[in-house]
Amino acid sequence: MDLRKLVDKVKPTFTKGGKLAFLESTFDGFETFLFVPNKTTSKGSHVRDCNDSKRTMICVVLALLPAFLFGCYNTGVQVSLEGFNAFLYGLVRILPMVAVSYITGLAIEFAYAQIRGHEIYEGFLVSGLLIPMIMPVSMPLWMVAVSTAFAVVFGKEVFGGTGMNIFNPALLARAFAFFAYTPQISGETAWYSDWKFMGAQVDGVSGATALEQFATKGAMDFSVMDAFLGFIPGSFGETSTLAILIGAVILLYTGVASWRTMISVFVGGLAMGLLFNAVGGNAYMEIPAWQHLIVGGFAFGAVFMATDPVTSAQTNTGKYIVGFMTGALAILIRGINPAYPEGMMLSILFMNALAPLVDHFVVESNISRRKNRSKKLAK
Repeated sequence: MDLRKLVDKVKPTFTKGGKLAFLESTFDGFETFLFVPNKTTSKGSHVRDCNDSKRTMICVVLALLPAFLFGCYNTGVQVSLEGFNAFLYGLVRILPMVAVSYITGLAIEFAYAQIRGHEIYEGFLVSGLLIPMIMPVSMPLWMVAVSTAFAVVFGKEVFGGTGMNIFNPALLARAFAFFAYTPQISGETAWYSDWKFMGAQVDGVSGATALEQFATKGAMDFSVMDAFLGFIPGSFGETSTLAILIGAVILLYTGVASWRTMISVFVGGLAMGLLFNAVGGNAYMEIPAWQHLIVGGFAFGAVFMATDPVTSAQTNTGKYIVGFMTGALAILIRGINPAYPEGMMLSILFMNALAPLVDHFVVESNISRRKNRSKKLAK
């Protein structure tokens, strides 16, 4: 019996009148994950496409894979392992975090779907992977669980679920972890601790990230090539600009992410960096502007966070504005507050809150322009 026939056989049990009808939304979630929904629109204005939201989310997951796979390897490299052992070490370290993130987040989403009696939203397919990728692999699992729960409940469900949230859930999880458990996510002791691997003791490694070195010394100890390739300490998936750019190509090719937002973030960051170079003021402001783009979470945020179609601007003009302001604000935070060298998280969350306002003014400006044009044509 093939999978489709098996699903059809058990489906009456989970639909109205069946013994497990109260689990209909849960069953629908599994069915639509396995197969394209058989529902079609018959009237009204709708976007008709062969891809539903779940397939779109899977495209994002595929785009995250280069950064994820490199993160596995780099995690092992940072504790002086080589070759496949380095990759395997990183994979073993990150998989429990991914499991905790998905189990916690999906359990909450399933519970809310059952309580409200609606279908299960698919947004957490991406958020569940993003959350561990923007945290150090040394983060205790219970902290990952608490941060994920906070993000899902207060970042999504209180607003009505996927598509209604104002803030990016993955960044909310990181923000919660940063302010609630600062020593575990920031500073020189945030990266690794002693850990046994394949029966042998792996020596603990801790050290300042490139951004922390910029803040304290005005320069980093790593080469520019190592920083671009990602062989530096940092959050699991954020170190390799090259892997992130490969993901960006996938997102742009599939049309999932907006090139307007993505490019504008980099332009805004570069512009603010050049302004700081011209003005000076502290060691951080004198860092070559382009180096800001390849260290910390700047590239990862520009490609995977700022382009979130739910929390970013919806109008084309708004995408340029929000993207530029996101990049500029991130470097502004880095430059004027060296005590907090990573500004991308706060910048994106701040612009998430402002994006609807930007869209409002863009739309109002367009309406006003059309009215003025109509009046001129009427004369």
